[in-house]
Amino acid sequence: MSSTAITTIVKMLESLPIEVQDRVAEHLREYIDDIQDEMTWNKLFQQTQSKLISAAQRAKQEIAEGQATAMDYDQL
Repeated sequence: MSSTAITTIVKMLESLPIEVQDRVAEHLREYIDDIQDEMTWNKLFQQTQSKLISAAQRAKQEIAEGQATAMDYDQL
């Protein structure tokens, strides 16, 4: 199934020389790969958000109770 926007883009691409079409197609592949990676990241983040909130609350509580120690970044 093709949307009007996709049809328009295809017509625009077809009006370009083959070499330019290839360059545009490569840019689109890279762009779509980036978008898919971002969508995957967002999905994974949403799945773990409650765990991240819980860990942050636990860390805040440990700090308040004096159970936490400052991280020494020079030892990393």
